[in-house]
Amino acid sequence: MLNDAPDLRSREFSFGREDFDALRALVKAHTGIHLSEQKRELVYGRISRRLRALGLASFREYRELLGSPGSAELGEFCNAITTNLTSFFRESHHFDYLRQHLLAPRAADRTASRRMRFWSAGCSTGEEPYSLAMTLHEALPDLPSWDIRILATDLDTDVLAKGQRGIYAEDRLRGLHAPLRAKYFLERDREAPGSYAVADSLRRMICFRSLNLVRELPMKGPFDAIFCRNVIIYFDKDTQRELFARMARLQPPGALLFLGHSETLFRVSEAYSLVGKTIYRKN
Repeated sequence: MLNDAPDLRSREFSFGREDFDALRALVKAHTGIHLSEQKRELVYGRISRRLRALGLASFREYRELLGSPGSAELGEFCNAITTNLTSFFRESHHFDYLRQHLLAPRAADRTASRRMRFWSAGCSTGEEPYSLAMTLHEALPDLPSWDIRILATDLDTDVLAKGQRGIYAEDRLRGLHAPLRAKYFLERDREAPGSYAVADSLRRMICFRSLNLVRELPMKGPFDAIFCRNVIIYFDKDTQRELFARMARLQPPGALLFLGHSETLFRVSEAYSLVGKTIYRKN
Protein backbone atom coordinates (compact mmCIF):
# COMPACT_ATOMS: atom_id res chain seq x y z
CA MET A 1 0.00 0.00 0.00
CA LEU A 2 1.08 3.64 0.32
CA ASN A 3 4.06 2.98 2.55
CA ASP A 4 7.27 3.02 0.49
CA ALA A 5 8.77 6.18 1.99
CA PRO A 6 12.54 6.67 1.60
CA ASP A 7 15.02 7.22 4.39
CA LEU A 8 15.21 10.98 4.99
CA ARG A 9 19.01 10.76 5.06
CA SER A 10 19.15 9.42 1.50
CA ARG A 11 17.52 12.41 -0.21
CA GLU A 12 19.22 13.69 -3.33
CA PHE A 13 16.63 16.35 -4.27
CA SER A 14 15.35 19.29 -2.28
CA PHE A 15 11.65 18.76 -1.49
CA GLY A 16 10.00 21.62 0.31
CA ARG A 17 6.50 22.46 1.48
CA GLU A 18 5.69 24.26 -1.78
CA ASP A 19 6.65 21.16 -3.79
CA PHE A 20 4.55 18.78 -1.71
CA ASP A 21 1.49 21.02 -1.59
CA ALA A 22 1.59 21.62 -5.35
CA LEU A 23 1.95 17.92 -6.16
CA ARG A 24 -0.74 16.72 -3.80
CA ALA A 25 -3.13 19.36 -5.14
CA LEU A 26 -2.42 18.01 -8.62
CA VAL A 27 -3.02 14.44 -7.42
CA LYS A 28 -6.36 15.45 -5.91
CA ALA A 29 -7.46 17.30 -9.05
CA HIS A 30 -6.61 14.49 -11.46
CA THR A 31 -7.19 11.28 -9.48
CA GLY A 32 -9.42 12.21 -6.53
CA ILE A 33 -6.81 10.77 -4.16
CA HIS A 34 -6.33 12.77 -0.97
CA LEU A 35 -2.74 12.64 0.28
CA SER A 36 -2.35 13.46 3.95
CA GLU A 37 0.73 15.02 5.50
CA GLN A 38 1.88 11.51 6.40
CA LYS A 39 2.30 10.73 2.68
CA ARG A 40 4.91 13.44 2.11
CA GLU A 41 7.85 11.05 2.03
CA LEU A 42 5.94 8.61 -0.15
CA VAL A 43 5.43 11.34 -2.75
CA TYR A 44 9.13 12.17 -2.59
CA GLY A 45 10.12 8.54 -3.03
CA ARG A 46 7.90 7.86 -6.01
CA ILE A 47 8.34 11.12 -7.88
CA SER A 48 12.10 11.33 -7.37
CA ARG A 49 12.27 8.26 -9.62
CA ARG A 50 10.64 10.31 -12.35
CA LEU A 51 13.20 13.10 -11.86
CA ARG A 52 16.02 10.61 -12.34
CA ALA A 53 14.36 9.06 -15.40
CA LEU A 54 13.89 12.49 -16.98
CA GLY A 55 17.30 13.84 -16.00
CA LEU A 56 15.82 16.72 -13.99
CA ALA A 57 17.66 18.46 -11.19
CA SER A 58 14.78 19.62 -9.00
CA PHE A 59 11.12 19.21 -8.12
CA ARG A 60 10.58 22.75 -9.36
CA GLU A 61 11.64 21.68 -12.86
CA TYR A 62 9.32 18.69 -12.61
CA ARG A 63 6.39 20.85 -11.58
CA GLU A 64 7.06 23.16 -14.52
CA LEU A 65 7.05 20.11 -16.83
CA LEU A 66 3.70 18.96 -15.44
CA GLY A 67 2.26 22.42 -15.99
CA SER A 68 3.34 22.68 -19.62
CA PRO A 69 0.46 22.46 -22.16
CA GLY A 70 -0.28 18.91 -23.31
CA SER A 71 2.41 17.40 -21.07
CA ALA A 72 2.56 13.63 -21.50
CA GLU A 73 4.26 13.45 -18.11
CA LEU A 74 0.96 14.00 -16.33
CA GLY A 75 -0.02 10.41 -17.07
CA GLU A 76 3.32 9.13 -15.81
CA PHE A 77 2.89 11.23 -12.67
CA CYS A 78 -0.52 9.70 -11.94
CA ASN A 79 0.83 6.21 -12.63
CA ALA A 80 3.68 6.80 -10.17
CA ILE A 81 1.36 7.90 -7.36
CA THR A 82 -1.43 5.33 -7.64
CA THR A 83 -1.13 2.10 -5.66
CA ASN A 84 -1.53 -1.31 -7.29
CA LEU A 85 -1.63 -4.12 -4.74
CA THR A 86 -3.72 -7.07 -5.84
CA SER A 87 -3.87 -10.85 -6.13
CA PHE A 88 -6.05 -13.57 -7.62
CA PHE A 89 -9.25 -14.13 -5.61
CA ARG A 90 -8.31 -11.49 -3.07
CA GLU A 91 -11.09 -11.36 -0.44
CA SER A 92 -12.42 -14.67 -1.70
CA HIS A 93 -15.72 -14.36 0.19
CA HIS A 94 -16.80 -11.80 -2.41
CA PHE A 95 -16.55 -14.35 -5.21
CA ASP A 96 -18.33 -16.94 -3.06
CA TYR A 97 -21.20 -14.50 -2.47
CA LEU A 98 -21.40 -13.63 -6.16
CA ARG A 99 -21.63 -17.28 -7.09
CA GLN A 100 -24.21 -18.18 -4.45
CA HIS A 101 -26.45 -15.11 -4.54
CA LEU A 102 -26.30 -13.93 -8.15
CA LEU A 103 -24.96 -16.57 -10.50
CA ALA A 104 -26.64 -19.71 -9.08
CA PRO A 105 -30.13 -18.16 -8.80
CA ARG A 106 -29.86 -16.61 -12.26
CA ALA A 107 -28.76 -19.93 -13.77
CA ALA A 108 -31.59 -21.80 -12.03
CA ASP A 109 -34.25 -19.42 -13.36
CA ARG A 110 -34.90 -20.41 -16.97
CA THR A 111 -36.92 -17.26 -17.55
CA ALA A 112 -34.15 -14.91 -16.36
CA SER A 113 -32.03 -12.92 -18.80
CA ARG A 114 -28.81 -14.56 -19.96
CA ARG A 115 -27.19 -11.15 -20.34
CA MET A 116 -24.90 -9.97 -17.53
CA ARG A 117 -22.41 -7.13 -17.22
CA PHE A 118 -19.68 -6.71 -14.63
CA TRP A 119 -17.26 -3.88 -13.84
CA SER A 120 -13.91 -4.15 -12.11
CA ALA A 121 -13.17 -0.53 -11.15
CA GLY A 122 -9.53 -0.11 -10.21
CA CYS A 123 -8.55 -3.43 -11.79
CA SER A 124 -4.79 -2.89 -11.45
CA THR A 125 -2.79 -5.64 -13.21
CA GLY A 126 -5.87 -7.73 -13.98
CA GLU A 127 -6.01 -10.33 -11.23
CA GLU A 128 -9.48 -9.19 -10.12
CA PRO A 129 -11.25 -9.32 -13.51
CA TYR A 130 -9.56 -12.64 -14.35
CA SER A 131 -10.72 -14.03 -10.98
CA LEU A 132 -14.22 -12.86 -11.85
CA ALA A 133 -13.99 -14.55 -15.26
CA MET A 134 -12.89 -17.82 -13.65
CA THR A 135 -15.80 -17.59 -11.20
CA LEU A 136 -18.23 -17.18 -14.08
CA HIS A 137 -16.76 -20.12 -15.99
CA GLU A 138 -16.94 -22.39 -12.96
CA ALA A 139 -20.46 -21.33 -11.92
CA LEU A 140 -22.05 -21.42 -15.38
CA PRO A 141 -21.34 -24.68 -17.24
CA ASP A 142 -23.37 -23.42 -20.23
CA LEU A 143 -21.42 -20.15 -20.37
CA PRO A 144 -21.26 -20.03 -24.21
CA SER A 145 -25.04 -19.57 -24.27
CA TRP A 146 -24.78 -16.44 -22.09
CA ASP A 147 -24.06 -12.86 -23.13
CA ILE A 148 -21.48 -11.84 -20.52
CA ARG A 149 -18.85 -9.09 -20.55
CA ILE A 150 -16.47 -7.73 -17.93
CA LEU A 151 -15.28 -4.14 -18.05
CA ALA A 152 -11.89 -3.68 -16.34
CA THR A 153 -10.74 -0.10 -15.75
CA ASP A 154 -7.89 1.70 -14.06
CA LEU A 155 -6.31 5.13 -14.14
CA ASP A 156 -2.80 3.67 -14.34
CA THR A 157 -2.06 2.87 -17.98
CA ASP A 158 1.02 0.80 -17.10
CA VAL A 159 -0.89 -1.72 -14.99
CA LEU A 160 -3.71 -1.82 -17.53
CA ALA A 161 -1.22 -2.89 -20.19
CA LYS A 162 0.00 -5.69 -17.92
CA GLY A 163 -3.55 -6.83 -17.29
CA GLN A 164 -4.35 -6.83 -20.96
CA ARG A 165 -1.25 -8.93 -21.71
CA GLY A 166 -2.41 -11.44 -19.12
CA ILE A 167 1.05 -12.85 -18.41
CA TYR A 168 2.07 -13.49 -14.79
CA ALA A 169 5.17 -14.70 -13.02
CA GLU A 170 4.76 -17.97 -11.17
CA ASP A 171 4.82 -16.28 -7.77
CA ARG A 172 1.68 -14.31 -8.71
CA LEU A 173 -0.21 -17.62 -9.04
CA ARG A 174 0.68 -18.85 -5.56
CA GLY A 175 -2.45 -19.49 -3.55
CA LEU A 176 -4.50 -20.14 -6.68
CA HIS A 177 -6.17 -23.54 -6.46
CA ALA A 178 -4.28 -26.11 -8.53
CA PRO A 179 -7.29 -27.12 -10.71
CA LEU A 180 -7.92 -23.47 -11.67
CA ARG A 181 -4.25 -22.90 -12.39
CA ALA A 182 -4.11 -25.98 -14.62
CA LYS A 183 -7.33 -25.09 -16.41
CA TYR A 184 -6.88 -21.38 -17.05
CA PHE A 185 -3.12 -20.74 -17.26
CA LEU A 186 -0.61 -21.93 -19.84
CA GLU A 187 3.07 -22.13 -18.91
CA ARG A 188 5.25 -20.20 -21.36
CA ASP A 189 8.31 -22.47 -21.32
CA ARG A 190 10.06 -21.14 -24.41
CA GLU A 191 9.05 -17.48 -24.52
CA ALA A 192 9.47 -16.66 -20.84
CA PRO A 193 10.31 -19.52 -18.48
CA GLY A 194 8.60 -19.22 -15.12
CA SER A 195 5.67 -17.20 -16.46
CA TYR A 196 2.09 -18.14 -17.28
CA ALA A 197 -0.40 -16.78 -19.82
CA VAL A 198 -4.12 -16.46 -19.11
CA ALA A 199 -6.33 -18.71 -21.24
CA ASP A 200 -8.07 -17.10 -24.20
CA SER A 201 -11.42 -18.22 -22.79
CA LEU A 202 -10.94 -15.69 -19.97
CA ARG A 203 -9.30 -13.03 -22.09
CA ARG A 204 -12.23 -12.84 -24.50
CA MET A 205 -14.63 -11.92 -21.69
CA ILE A 206 -12.74 -8.81 -20.55
CA CYS A 207 -12.39 -5.33 -22.01
CA PHE A 208 -9.57 -3.26 -20.43
CA ARG A 209 -9.99 0.52 -20.56
CA SER A 210 -8.35 3.56 -19.00
CA LEU A 211 -10.80 5.45 -16.79
CA ASN A 212 -10.61 8.21 -14.20
CA LEU A 213 -13.23 7.58 -11.51
CA VAL A 214 -13.44 11.24 -10.49
CA ARG A 215 -14.68 12.22 -13.96
CA GLU A 216 -18.09 11.59 -15.49
CA LEU A 217 -18.53 7.89 -16.25
CA PRO A 218 -18.93 7.31 -20.01
CA MET A 219 -20.57 3.88 -19.87
CA LYS A 220 -24.31 3.30 -19.73
CA GLY A 221 -24.57 -0.01 -17.86
CA PRO A 222 -26.56 -1.56 -16.40
CA PHE A 223 -24.07 -3.56 -14.33
CA ASP A 224 -25.17 -6.63 -12.39
CA ALA A 225 -22.15 -6.29 -10.11
CA ILE A 226 -19.40 -3.73 -9.57
CA PHE A 227 -16.13 -4.46 -7.82
CA CYS A 228 -14.68 -1.21 -6.47
CA ARG A 229 -12.28 -2.54 -3.87
CA ASN A 230 -9.46 -0.74 -2.09
CA VAL A 231 -10.00 2.36 -4.21
CA ILE A 232 -12.07 4.81 -2.18
CA ILE A 233 -9.84 4.66 0.91
CA TYR A 234 -7.77 7.34 -0.82
CA PHE A 235 -10.78 9.57 -1.60
CA ASP A 236 -12.30 12.15 0.72
CA LYS A 237 -15.98 11.79 1.64
CA ASP A 238 -17.26 14.26 -0.93
CA THR A 239 -15.42 12.44 -3.73
CA GLN A 240 -16.79 9.12 -2.47
CA ARG A 241 -20.36 10.45 -2.43
CA GLU A 242 -20.07 11.75 -5.99
CA LEU A 243 -18.59 8.49 -7.24
CA PHE A 244 -21.25 6.23 -5.73
CA ALA A 245 -24.03 8.51 -6.89
CA ARG A 246 -22.74 8.00 -10.43
CA MET A 247 -22.31 4.26 -9.92
CA ALA A 248 -25.81 3.89 -8.51
CA ARG A 249 -27.23 5.27 -11.76
CA LEU A 250 -25.52 2.40 -13.60
CA GLN A 251 -27.07 -0.38 -11.50
CA PRO A 252 -30.64 -1.69 -11.31
CA PRO A 253 -32.28 -2.59 -7.99
CA GLY A 254 -30.83 -5.79 -6.60
CA ALA A 255 -27.43 -5.36 -8.28
CA LEU A 256 -24.32 -5.95 -6.18
CA LEU A 257 -21.45 -3.68 -5.14
CA PHE A 258 -18.26 -5.02 -3.56
CA LEU A 259 -15.89 -2.78 -1.56
CA GLY A 260 -12.49 -3.37 0.03
CA HIS A 261 -12.05 -4.83 3.51
CA SER A 262 -11.59 -1.41 5.18
CA GLU A 263 -14.18 0.51 3.14
CA THR A 264 -17.79 1.40 3.89
CA LEU A 265 -20.75 3.33 2.49
CA PHE A 266 -21.77 4.53 5.95
CA ARG A 267 -22.67 8.23 5.60
CA VAL A 268 -21.57 8.04 1.97
CA SER A 269 -24.51 6.56 0.04
CA GLU A 270 -28.08 5.56 0.83
CA ALA A 271 -28.53 3.96 -2.58
CA TYR A 272 -27.22 0.63 -1.28
CA SER A 273 -27.87 -1.66 1.68
CA LEU A 274 -25.24 -3.78 3.41
CA VAL A 275 -25.90 -7.50 2.84
CA GLY A 276 -22.55 -9.04 3.77
CA LYS A 277 -18.98 -8.25 4.73
CA THR A 278 -18.26 -5.18 2.54
CA ILE A 279 -21.00 -6.38 0.17
CA TYR A 280 -23.86 -4.06 -0.80
CA ARG A 281 -27.08 -4.45 -2.76
CA LYS A 282 -28.67 -1.64 -4.77
CA ASN A 283 -31.94 -0.47 -3.19
